[in-house]
Amino acid sequence: MRKRIIAPNRQEAVPPDQDWLNVEDLALVEITSEEAAHPIESALLSGGTPGWRAADPGKQTIRLLFTQPQPLRRIWLNFVEDHAERTQEYVLRWSADGGQSYREIVRQQWNFSPQGATSETEDHHVELPAVTVLELSIIPDTSGAKSFASLEQLRLA
Repeated sequence: MRKRIIAPNRQEAVPPDQDWLNVEDLALVEITSEEAAHPIESALLSGGTPGWRAADPGKQTIRLLFTQPQPLRRIWLNFVEDHAERTQEYVLRWSADGGQSYREIVRQQWNFSPQGATSETEDHHVELPAVTVLELSIIPDTSGAKSFASLEQLRLA
């Protein structure tokens, strides 16, 4: 029998080339908390910075309020956790009426493990014609343990 050991597939931590929206010019950002050394700009703007991290444990919300309705075709997320074993859940929702009502795009859980699964990358292809609010809610540990939410990168097209 012939065999060989291969490295596990690891999804690319940098989004593929795309005409990503310049969120800085298009939206106001609302967040429930942020650590001073890891502000939300670190996750939304390109530049190789270490991403966003919550200052408080528990559920966190990141909300993008667009100044003008934006069509979205793609939502690219990257989460990294290499210190603690935990199950994270996130919910991505959108609104076309300034946050009066929301529609869920996806609700997903991921098991992080320092021994293997330390990164979660999600590439959602959507057809959203006029987004006024995009909301990401993160429950960092579904067991209720005192954990801090983080987001390495969020890109939109």
